[in-house]
Amino acid sequence: MLDDFFTRAILAGVGVALIAGPLGCFIVWRRLAYFGDTLSHAALLGVALAFLFEVNITLAVFGVSACVSIALMLLQKRATLSSDALLGLLAHSALAVGLVVLAFMTWVRMDLMGFLFGDILAVSKTDIAVIWLGGAVVLAVLAVIWRPLFAATVNRELAEAEGMNPERVNIIFMLLMAAVIAISMKIVGVLLITAMLIIPAAAARRFAPGPEQMALMAAGIGAAAVIAGLFGSLEWDTPAGPSIVVAALGLFVLSLVPAVNRSAAEPAEPDRRTHELRRETRR
Repeated sequence: MLDDFFTRAILAGVGVALIAGPLGCFIVWRRLAYFGDTLSHAALLGVALAFLFEVNITLAVFGVSACVSIALMLLQKRATLSSDALLGLLAHSALAVGLVVLAFMTWVRMDLMGFLFGDILAVSKTDIAVIWLGGAVVLAVLAVIWRPLFAATVNRELAEAEGMNPERVNIIFMLLMAAVIAISMKIVGVLLITAMLIIPAAAARRFAPGPEQMALMAAGIGAAAVIAGLFGSLEWDTPAGPSIVVAALGLFVLSLVPAVNRSAAEPAEPDRRTHELRRETRR
């Protein structure tokens, strides 16, 4: 029989994987890996503000991540810098400000490594409830905006011509990303959550014949990585969060082996499906 803390860790990790997989597909399709890094770095500023104002950490992280997302959109419209330069500016600035704020709060003692790399073995039943209930809301919203968000990913101009509102769905997508960062922080930490968004989606890309299948496969691969990583951590006494990411990396490397993927379908690539957009959006 598994110990209670280990069972809770599996439930929490699988819950995060089921949320991160579908969202990670859009991160991969849109080439927004650095955007995920930006939000995860901003999460540490949210932690610092949560201790400073004595508010809930999850809510503070969500608020800061949402503010960074909105700031990015505003700067993209008004600034002359490229998107990657703006992402770098916001990511490192938020991380640095967070560390400086924590340094000034000498009366606060906290496990910074736990926030950076996660502490999945310490999750409580309340954490599990937040992950699964919050995840259900995130996935429900993603299902509602799936077609317009996918259309905007394939071709923004064509999506606008179809009467959609790419600007609105992009804002909603960024808020969903902020929510995932907030509820996942305790599992794998702010420095590793981007890996859980990208690696399972990248592995699923090798096999999935379409975007919906890729989202489901990414969630499954992420869940498998969580279980494999936790059992590997138990067996070899390694950190749980990094072990999960290493397991996900192992699955991705396995997907590259010709003997494994030689019968796989063509990778799910929205860029190659522009001619199918009208069919997808008018169903």
